[in-house]
Amino acid sequence: MSLVSEEFPDVVPYKAEEITIPADVTPERVPTHIVDYSEAEQTDEQLYQEISKVTWCKLMVFFSLLQVTSHWIPLINDRTDKDSRVPLILVGNKSDLVEHSSMETILPIMNKYTEIETCVECSAKNLKNISELFYYAQKAVLHPTGPLYCPDQKEMKAACVRALTRIFKVSDLDNDGILNDNELNFFQRTCFNTPLPPQALEDVKNVVRKNTTDGVCVDGLTLKGFLFLHTLFIQRGRHETTWAVLRRFGYDDDLELHQDYLFPLLKIPPDCSTELNHNASLFLQGVFDKHDKDRDCALSPEELKDLFDVFPYMPWGPDVNNTVCTNEHGWITYQGFLSQWTLTTYLDVQRCLEYLGYLGYSIIAEQESQASAITVTREKSLDLQKKQTQRSVFLCKVFGGPGSGKSGLLQSLLGHNLMHQKMIREEHKSYYAISTAHVYGQEKYLLLHEVFPDFDYLSESDLSCDVVCLIYDVSNPCSFEYCAQIFKQYFVDSRVPCMLVAAKADLPEVRQQFSPSPLDFCRTYRLPPPQSFTCNTASTPSKDIFIKLATMATYPSHLNSCELICVCVCVVSFASHARLRCMCTCNRCTFCLCQNFLNSELLHTVKAKLYTAISSRHMSQVDLKSSSVWLRVSLGAAVFAVLGFTMYRLLLKPR
Repeated sequence: MSLVSEEFPDVVPYKAEEITIPADVTPERVPTHIVDYSEAEQTDEQLYQEISKVTWCKLMVFFSLLQVTSHWIPLINDRTDKDSRVPLILVGNKSDLVEHSSMETILPIMNKYTEIETCVECSAKNLKNISELFYYAQKAVLHPTGPLYCPDQKEMKAACVRALTRIFKVSDLDNDGILNDNELNFFQRTCFNTPLPPQALEDVKNVVRKNTTDGVCVDGLTLKGFLFLHTLFIQRGRHETTWAVLRRFGYDDDLELHQDYLFPLLKIPPDCSTELNHNASLFLQGVFDKHDKDRDCALSPEELKDLFDVFPYMPWGPDVNNTVCTNEHGWITYQGFLSQWTLTTYLDVQRCLEYLGYLGYSIIAEQESQASAITVTREKSLDLQKKQTQRSVFLCKVFGGPGSGKSGLLQSLLGHNLMHQKMIREEHKSYYAISTAHVYGQEKYLLLHEVFPDFDYLSESDLSCDVVCLIYDVSNPCSFEYCAQIFKQYFVDSRVPCMLVAAKADLPEVRQQFSPSPLDFCRTYRLPPPQSFTCNTASTPSKDIFIKLATMATYPSHLNSCELICVCVCVVSFASHARLRCMCTCNRCTFCLCQNFLNSELLHTVKAKLYTAISSRHMSQVDLKSSSVWLRVSLGAAVFAVLGFTMYRLLLKPR
């Protein structure tokens, strides 16, 4: 009541009504609810209920220390959940009635009961320390000492040391184990929105020098010096400084990274995918360079361990080395490093957000959260409708029977031939492989996923992809049947492009028992002809097949009739000057249709007969000029006739 009215009441009731102090009148800008208890008016049961409700802070106002230790503290501890620590503040009231301080008597009690945050002597009559004690109550909740410091051992607790060590390593931008002046200023701006003047920086380092032997090195702050500073802050009652740092780097009251920090809100509509944007790529490039100490553009096991030292666990296992590109030592290269992050973003974006949080992306990149590192692509159906896409990551599901060569295909994407694949241990095998492929000059990520050959249990996720690769062994007469059955049951009516791969092409080819043959099967269902492939090479296997797969994934849809006519007429006009090369042999995209049409026997026959008819005549120059015009008109008519017949077949024949 003295706090609210700022004067001592003449008549003091047994129990004051509940009081709420608004946030705008408190130093910490948080509302404070004060609930009084009177033994004269309330029962023990009501007291127990009030104790169980308190999740913020308890103020134990006493005049007799005997009651504190013998009655109140045991009662509160018995009625409070041990897992939910609520700070306790001892308030010695009526200090105006005594001439000496009781703080020396209180210290042993505070050391015995670690839940006691602090002790304050006050006088409600003289208004001494009244507002201060409620400030300490707020401070005890917002900036508790308990999780940070152990008063018995006079040192920080292990959880606090771990958190501050991670903060130090994230802030050490050049990874030299020292926070130089630039890094200290960046840290200061990040946590407190203001840089430190040069003299203040020097004063801080001088304090560390005087109290530690190796806290300052090469005019910078070491980890030992960084931890000493925060110990000093806590010991001097300035633990709000340490809490400000911890909370800026995402820690909660239990010194665990907050879920909202690790997993910021990111809305992903159905049929959309997730990719790393340019900001994320720049950040990851900086992380790679920071830990690539020998500058060999690859991360050794020691460098990789150092990179993930800010994680609570090792996120990458040995299978990652068989998922992305590595150097001759089996170490992950820069391209492989970005590829693995791209894979994680595509398959499990929440895990990617978590990983970026551990690395301090929002701090270093000065972004609101890790969500700013992610690009959510538009719906795939809209890409098909627009016949263009902005995506750069495409998923290819690889289907094939046992022993058909699926693993060999995946490893070939990484440049591994058969000899290298034989050295991979079974427990280190990966069912994913990701690398880049260039599609008409643009770099795309092709992600291969080997699907288990369980024909009867293919889930929707097994079938969801951008392109399908059906692989069979040319030396096994029973191998093609699995591919044919998979296609007819799951993909015959799908808009997903499919490619048939004839693997182990270095071995003698045998006749497949399934009818029709692979080539006739492709003709029947308008698929590209089977693509020969082998990983049994002396050097790096060819990547042509992966370029074709990436091209089919990038341009999966048919052209409409109008576009097809325009393109083909233009191509015929410049046929004598242009050469078209089919990249994917899918018989669906512009390049394939145009090439097949230009190479068709019908067109060549028409052209030959027209030229023969003209050249057989003896005409003047004028006649030749008019004949040239007639030739162009006739060719155009032939083109439209052939296109009309072709479009008729396309519309009537099932995809």
